[in-house]
Amino acid sequence: MADPGLMRAGAAMLTRDLRLVWRRRGDASQPMLFAVLVVSLFPLALGNQPELLARMAPGVLWVALLLASLLTLDRLYRGDAEDGSLEQMLLTPVPLSWLIAVRVLVHWLTTALPLVAITPLLAELIHLPGDLLGLLMLTLLLGTPLLSLIGAVVAALTVGMRSSGMLLGLLALPLYVPILVFGAGIVMAAEQGLPWQGAMLLLAAALALSLVLAPLAAATAIRIAMT
Repeated sequence: MADPGLMRAGAAMLTRDLRLVWRRRGDASQPMLFAVLVVSLFPLALGNQPELLARMAPGVLWVALLLASLLTLDRLYRGDAEDGSLEQMLLTPVPLSWLIAVRVLVHWLTTALPLVAITPLLAELIHLPGDLLGLLMLTLLLGTPLLSLIGAVVAALTVGMRSSGMLLGLLALPLYVPILVFGAGIVMAAEQGLPWQGAMLLLAAALALSLVLAPLAAATAIRIAMT
């Protein structure tokens, strides 16, 4: 049975973070606009070539969502570090890893989930075959939480730095590449009639492992950075 204290703290953290996101909803919409712009540039650059666009569509959509997710990593802990909330989180009797897990959930709900929701529109723009859309959505639902979890660890490593935007990208991109390869590769394999179930299971296993380890690693990194 879940600890009532943990649930109350998690609900309070969730409510607070969602309210902050709503107050800054202009900033929260930037990743979505960025992804739309990136995807819309490919038809303009390649011209009216639906077959070529259809072959590239899984990779293009995954790259657009991956790059869009990088835009918000610096804001994961930056506001809390500046106003002293992060020190208060360290002093609470609730495990810091639990609060970070809630923060990652908010990040995914407000950043990645809207991107996944507009993916059918982006897929239509870039001529993704309709029979691959469901599989693409499944890879995104498994892969985007993994991006948020890994991003939370990377952001925690740089929380003590004044300006870490470029460094965040350099640290996160090598860790994001395997997710990109698996996510886009699953859809491309299905398009070519190749087996893809094993890669999907590996992606799911990586997500399950990260759900346990990433909040713990991020909490350890924040404690080190704040001491």
